[in-house]
Amino acid sequence: MKEIKEKTKEELESKLSEIKKNMLALKFKKASGQLDNFMAIPNLKKDVAKIKTVLRQKELGIS
Repeated sequence: MKEIKEKTKEELESKLSEIKKNMLALKFKKASGQLDNFMAIPNLKKDVAKIKTVLRQKELGIS
């Protein structure tokens, strides 16, 4: 979480879009039965939540 807070807004937004692309690819793999690590999707969802939280905090000027 510390490394996420240190990034700029632009870096966080690019990381967020990258994670969403990866999540979409993993969902397709899951649907086709090729996904080996089923915990990858929930872990990415948690990363998205963390990034969105930090972006919102930066928007409000909290930290």
